[in-house]
Amino acid sequence: MSRLDVFINRMVSQRACLDYAIDATTGMGGPVFELGLGNGRTFDHLRERMPEREIYVFERKVESNPASTPDEDMTILGDVRETLPQALKRFGPTAQLVHADLGGHNLEKNVLFAKTISPLIEPMLAVGGLMVSSDRMFFENLTEQPIPDTAIQGRCFIYRRDI
Repeated sequence: MSRLDVFINRMVSQRACLDYAIDATTGMGGPVFELGLGNGRTFDHLRERMPEREIYVFERKVESNPASTPDEDMTILGDVRETLPQALKRFGPTAQLVHADLGGHNLEKNVLFAKTISPLIEPMLAVGGLMVSSDRMFFENLTEQPIPDTAIQGRCFIYRRDI
């Protein structure tokens, strides 16, 4: 499969999983967390689909398209290994939706990073909250959910906090 096809599959899956999670968390209180801004495409999608919700973006350094850049007061700058524990103290377990697209092109490094940040993300979700990730995560108390039929298996993952 070409790199273009891999990218397209990832984008189609990401949109399908995010749309599912947005619909499934409608009516929940609490913030939405976008882990990794990149160009700002998924942040822009979340903002468009959830204009009434507070969306906080976690990023090392903002370099997004100006049309897809969050306000400064909604941006949490720094390494997520440091900013996620700080955000837990600030927000508690209240996030209704967390989206992470933090991996790179090295799959081995992605797995190690996912194992590092999974225990930092898990306590942030409210009961009923969903976590959408481009990489498989490693949670103790979140349950992997089926992805929508329009998503490609293995390109995006959804996890739910039930307790």
